[in-house]
Amino acid sequence: MNAMSQLKPMMKKVSLCSALLLAALASSPSVLAAESDQPIAIAIHGGAGTILRGNLSAEKEAAIKSALISAVQAGHEVLKNGGASLDAVTAAINVLEDSPHFNAAKGAVLNEDGEVELDASLMRGSDRNAGAVAGVHGVRNPINLARAVMEHSPHVLLAGKGAETFARQHDIAFEDSAYFKTPFRTEQWQRLKKERAAQAAVGQDIQTPLAGPDAYPDRWFSTVGAVALDQHGHVAAGTSTGGTALKRWGRIGDSPIVGAGTYAQDGYCAVSATGHGEYFIRAAVTYDICARVRYEEVDIGAAAEQVVMKELVTMGGDGGVIALGADGQIAMPFNTAGMYRAAIHPDGSMEVGIYRKGE
Repeated sequence: MNAMSQLKPMMKKVSLCSALLLAALASSPSVLAAESDQPIAIAIHGGAGTILRGNLSAEKEAAIKSALISAVQAGHEVLKNGGASLDAVTAAINVLEDSPHFNAAKGAVLNEDGEVELDASLMRGSDRNAGAVAGVHGVRNPINLARAVMEHSPHVLLAGKGAETFARQHDIAFEDSAYFKTPFRTEQWQRLKKERAAQAAVGQDIQTPLAGPDAYPDRWFSTVGAVALDQHGHVAAGTSTGGTALKRWGRIGDSPIVGAGTYAQDGYCAVSATGHGEYFIRAAVTYDICARVRYEEVDIGAAAEQVVMKELVTMGGDGGVIALGADGQIAMPFNTAGMYRAAIHPDGSMEVGIYRKGE
């Protein structure tokens, strides 16, 4: 028997196996459509604090909601087209950073010297890779720089001039200082400087926090962030901020700290926080929420509620989070009067809010 005659029965078997395999796949939509059946979802926030209906004009409220909708739709469009959750988070945060209505990049608060200092972090749930930057000046979109740190350096967190040098080496866009400063933030800075001077005049320790947000209704924790779940089942989270008004000494909050301001892990959660950063760092808020889902096997809503409404409240910390489960469930709890937020759920429905539900 020659070699060809020996191969023919084998080739028939291979062809038969291939045909059977194709038939099985065709009769099993769950195999072929597993990826398309995977839910997609995205949530964003634009900051939490004493955000009262009476303190926002109808025009400003409409402008803020419009910006939130634009941002969440930009991220969702990426997901609808099969894009990665990391790309969706970046796209959504870019919209918020470019808006003058939030405390991130354009429109960020001014530090004691009247300058804008920016922080951001980004985390990918598939491998828990992350990148972050802190105390940078002139970077148009700090979240893009955080991503560059994640993808093009062996480090997680770069700060100050070193981060700016890295940004230039990787063609990250810069703007001059005038781009970031809005009339609203300049006027806010002038008022708060007068308040601090008054504190010093009566011998009050200048490290004492300025009057609470009730004294200045425009002083909320207007960090921005996004979390997303893509068609491949991967999650990602990102956060970007200008920090706190009149901050000094190179103060850094929770936003660029992985585990405090941002955290993501496939199969469990993606979380971005906004609030009084010192408390969020001490409580490791975003990691704590994910750890509760992983180890206590509770859903994302229960985990987020426990941390934000109980743990933080007990410590005296104000703020909120957007949290996303592996199944697409979204939770957006906050213990302040309001939180700018928006989400597109797995069923395609959109949710946009500023105040507490029912208020």
